Amino acid sequence: MTLKRFTTVALTVSLLAGGAAVLAPAASAAGSDCSSYDQGAEVAGNGINFRTGPSTSYASKGLVYDKDQLGLYCKSGAWYKAKLITRSKGGLQAGTTGWIREDMINIHLAG
Repeated sequence: MTLKRFTTVALTVSLLAGGAAVLAPAASAAGSDCSSYDQGAEVAGNGINFRTGPSTSYASKGLVYDKDQLGLYCKSGAWYKAKLITRSKGGLQAGTTGWIREDMINIHLAG
């Protein structure tokens, strides 16, 4: 194989590998330590997916429903990492953590 062809092949493989990494969801966002943010909220809607990571490309752990109570622990873009305070109306156990989009909750204001 000539040097020029080898370089072309190496560059193509490198670009493909980089492109694949860009398409995959960021594992660091889903696995990051979010224990420093603590805010109460409740679900604002019925049948909302409670996800394993901060985007719709992550799997749903189950559904949460209107007025289900959450503790919020951090934010990644438009998503909050949350923990169920009580068992959800959808059957998820209290203490289950997951991600929910900010427009699907009402945050409890202090005061």
